[in-house]
Amino acid sequence: MLVPADRRILCFAFNAGPLFFEGQGGMDGSVGDVAKRRRRATPVSPTPAAPPVTGAPARRTINLALQGGGSHGAFTWGVLDRLLEDGRLDVEGISGTSAGAVNGALLAYGLLTGGAEGARALLHRLWRRMAKSSATGPLQPTWLDWMTGGAGRRNLDHSPVYAGLDMMVRMMSPYQFNPLGLNPMRDVLDGLIDFDVLRRSDSVRLFVSATNVNRGQLRVFKGADLSIEALLASACVPILFQAVEIEGEPYWDGGYMGNPTLYPLLHDCTATDILVVQVTPLQRPAVPTAPSAIVDRMSEIGFNATLLRELKSLELVNRLCADHGIDPAEAGVRPVYLHMVEPGPGMADLGVSSKLNADWGFLTELRDMGRAAAGDWLTRCYGQVGRESSFAAGRAII
Repeated sequence: MLVPADRRILCFAFNAGPLFFEGQGGMDGSVGDVAKRRRRATPVSPTPAAPPVTGAPARRTINLALQGGGSHGAFTWGVLDRLLEDGRLDVEGISGTSAGAVNGALLAYGLLTGGAEGARALLHRLWRRMAKSSATGPLQPTWLDWMTGGAGRRNLDHSPVYAGLDMMVRMMSPYQFNPLGLNPMRDVLDGLIDFDVLRRSDSVRLFVSATNVNRGQLRVFKGADLSIEALLASACVPILFQAVEIEGEPYWDGGYMGNPTLYPLLHDCTATDILVVQVTPLQRPAVPTAPSAIVDRMSEIGFNATLLRELKSLELVNRLCADHGIDPAEAGVRPVYLHMVEPGPGMADLGVSSKLNADWGFLTELRDMGRAAAGDWLTRCYGQVGRESSFAAGRAII
């Protein structure tokens, strides 16, 4: 039986989400929308006993949560490519931040217009464009970077242009060195997506996170609000680009408040499984000592903190259900199973400068790392989809 104290904890764990969002009513500021969401069964992630598996595995429907990380988003490209190639998973909702939002937008549009193969081709076009847009640019690995071998050959640590950029962003803002507010990502995305298709879709739903600079709140763009400006806002690194203005409000990278946020997948989707594709490492093998590496590690910790908070809320409800014998139906909850594709040690070995390396060889290397990680997850965990979590959120939290 659910006692009043348990009910209060459950309400706190899953209704605190809107406090982080713009508007008085939650993600879109609609009080009526919040009321409707509160009347729905609130999802949690208990771990009930899994039913026995009989026969061939059926198709499963999942939600995707895609992290950002600059060029490292090519790892996510590889994960998605392998999942699409496998063909056993359908996607209902996609929550993405920064590079994860861009990947998610191309995935959603590709699925809606050309199915799995169309999505694979569109993602390939996106990252090929990324490589071409930087092929003639100054940010390239030098011969010294290549001589270091290993992961170091993919960094830009010995590039004088990167060193100059690193110094410039410490002394000047993008409002000074980029007064016209130019953003090469706009040209990369031009013509790849018909946003009207995404706005009208109910079969594959996209959620794009951005941080409101003035209010310090997360905004999740969805439905009619989806646009190229929303993607640019979600990927707006404030030391490199001017804030993206949407409806008179300035926005920065969504990772500061949700990298990515799980909230819309819990409250606006019905699929019982969430697969997180992690790009930002939770752990690093060594203490950073270079100034740029220290700043980057601070950002990584901050960007992961938002995701860990949501995972901790899920873990709290898991413990309440397990330890107090709470009946999910009585508590008004439904099971949501957590899964994660994690980058291997090769990603953790990459330096901060590699996030600006868009060399095609490097991007395809990251893609192949993502494909391998997704293939391993499919082998180990596909049988748990729709039945139980394959990722223990508690192990990522002290």
